[in-house]
Amino acid sequence: MRRIRPFLPLVTLLSLLLSVSGFARSQQRPAITGIAFVRMYTADPAASAAFYGKTLGFGHAESKGITRYSVNDLQWLEVEALPTPAPASRLAAVAFTTRDAAALERYLKAHNVTIEQPLAHGAFAVHDPEGNLVYFVQQDAKVPGLPVTSPDATSHRIIHTGFMVKDPAAEDHFYKDLLGFHPNWHGGMHEGKTDWVSLQVPEGSDWLEYMLEAGPNPSAHQLGVLNHFSLGTTHMSDVVAALGRNHCEGPNCTKSQMGKDGKVQLNLFDPDLTRVEYMEFLPTSTPCCSPILGKAPTEIEDR
Repeated sequence: MRRIRPFLPLVTLLSLLLSVSGFARSQQRPAITGIAFVRMYTADPAASAAFYGKTLGFGHAESKGITRYSVNDLQWLEVEALPTPAPASRLAAVAFTTRDAAALERYLKAHNVTIEQPLAHGAFAVHDPEGNLVYFVQQDAKVPGLPVTSPDATSHRIIHTGFMVKDPAAEDHFYKDLLGFHPNWHGGMHEGKTDWVSLQVPEGSDWLEYMLEAGPNPSAHQLGVLNHFSLGTTHMSDVVAALGRNHCEGPNCTKSQMGKDGKVQLNLFDPDLTRVEYMEFLPTSTPCCSPILGKAPTEIEDR
């Protein structure tokens, strides 16, 4: 005779349903909408203050050893003193905004990503597979002491950041498979060779750039070229004019060029050799190597 199994007790059934529901929620990645900030190390705080505050024209404020330079109401740059022992790279951290930092932290924990700095004041941090410190910042979090945007600012948008990558497959698992970044563009100095790979954030128009060409022992200058951030503009002539008003010195202050992606660029270097790449939002010539697949950034962030 067939035995009829008893129903699960109501409490047990509810507990099981809640557990399944919680697991499902942990697997849903919250939206990642753009770049929040980029942090650099400096060996000469006074020189960095002159560069970021006067030459680039950003308003600044200091809190707990970090100087923040406001680019707009949602994005900023950070500079902190070079630690001892000094790392080879002067790029200290990058940060992306998310619409739900707490849920994203749970999501990454569920996928066995170690949380290096637990959620506090709207942000948490992890290391990517190559050891880069990556923050995720609650989109509407109020950053303590963030200054107002200065009228002398040479740009009001951070549109991308990039750093040296040795193992693109490992980085892809983190940025593409887990976080949902998607291909934006790739190119190189010579046709048929890929030196840079751009991945756009899943719910916005900012992007991350893998810089693939470094060699076994890159110099400080080479690392500064690779580990960089980009400030967007509609017209490069506006940047050149603003740099002139801010008394930028040297030939690079007016030296624009056409990038391989078809966008006009202008490169400056901070006192520690980190590259600041001004870039027009839209291409004005045909990009080499591959089409641009992602949405174009604009003066106002797409969040």
